[in-house]
Amino acid sequence: MPKTFYLLLAVQLISTVADNAFLIVAIARTIELEGAEWLIPVLKIGFTVFYVMFAPIVGPVADLMRKGRVMVIANLLKVSAILVLISGAHPLIAIAVAGLGATMYAPAKYGLITELLPSHDLVVANGLFEGATVTAVILGTVLGGLLISSTMLNVGDFEPFADYGLTHTQFIAGMFVLLMLNAAALMLSFWVADSGARYARHSFHPVQLIQRFLEENMTLWSDRQGGLSMSVTSLLWGVGATLQLIVLRWATESLGLPLAQAAYLQGVTALGVIAGAIAASRTVPLMHATRTLPLGIVIGCLIPLLLLVKTVLVASVLLVLVGALAGFFVVPMNALLQHRGHTLLTAGRSIAVQGFNENAAMLLMLGIYAIAIALQVPLSTLLIGFGFIVACPMLVIYVIWTKKAGDTNRKMAIDNTI
Repeated sequence: MPKTFYLLLAVQLISTVADNAFLIVAIARTIELEGAEWLIPVLKIGFTVFYVMFAPIVGPVADLMRKGRVMVIANLLKVSAILVLISGAHPLIAIAVAGLGATMYAPAKYGLITELLPSHDLVVANGLFEGATVTAVILGTVLGGLLISSTMLNVGDFEPFADYGLTHTQFIAGMFVLLMLNAAALMLSFWVADSGARYARHSFHPVQLIQRFLEENMTLWSDRQGGLSMSVTSLLWGVGATLQLIVLRWATESLGLPLAQAAYLQGVTALGVIAGAIAASRTVPLMHATRTLPLGIVIGCLIPLLLLVKTVLVASVLLVLVGALAGFFVVPMNALLQHRGHTLLTAGRSIAVQGFNENAAMLLMLGIYAIAIALQVPLSTLLIGFGFIVACPMLVIYVIWTKKAGDTNRKMAIDNTI
């Protein structure tokens, strides 16, 4: 692997730690402001909405500029988001600014991977990248819990913080930790080298951008392997983003844990994802990525089992298992999607299309969850419902793919006999 890839891993690690800790702090700050409970999934929506709104433009921008430069701009926006939060603005505004930075960051970082590496190294690279990302998720959720814990609240009362006329919040010390993390990611981004890849310039006229983006969506969706991997990753990203919040709620309601400790438990799932991602990167070649499809059905069936769990230990074991299956499943499918996208489109544009579809699924699921909370739908119904949403579509996708694969094999066998 080239040195730039490992520098990219470092930036991804620090930035993702900050993003996940930011969400926990933003939730705690919303509760501190006595915001409605349905605002919690809306925070996640605020972070995600720009992925969908600006999807037609972020891909061309990532291909137009050096991707390291795009990463600098993205991390600068994330630094600005923390400053907005420190200034006293509502967490929803601050997290939306961070989401805008993340929207620019995604096609740059994933596009750089496809530019740096040959297709046969993509599964290994994705395993390393997902491993680093999920490690960051663990560290970020744990850090987020620490930043809203009594230890940091005592630091927040430290006199110098009050001397600068900062907003009155018990989480001010934690906000400064987030500021330092994002500043570190920004500094490292300056060192990301240019891959040397160059693409043809296209018009940035809004109508032409949207038309081309729709055509690129159709190109990837109409591709047999591209459409399959897109549908699978979009479904799992949408459900996974919502389950992140449901697990927090479940841990506080069913296990009686405070938010800080619930954040620690949430990070346990990521341990399993790391194990699954590492196993997939070592055992599943790109050509066999579709063989992991049945695992999606199993994941959906395991989600409702949380309702039977009454102890933290059993909860940890179940969440690690779900995470491991998800990591083993998603890494090969994501690598397949990146490979097809880079082959059919360009690195930046294919990632923008992928991000649009996955984040549109996240917005849909988070919107459903916010409405469910406003309607006071019981937690048990939500867990069963989201398990159903994963298992049933995955079963349909698996049956359709298996039938198409069988038809293709039969056609090849007939052609060989003629």
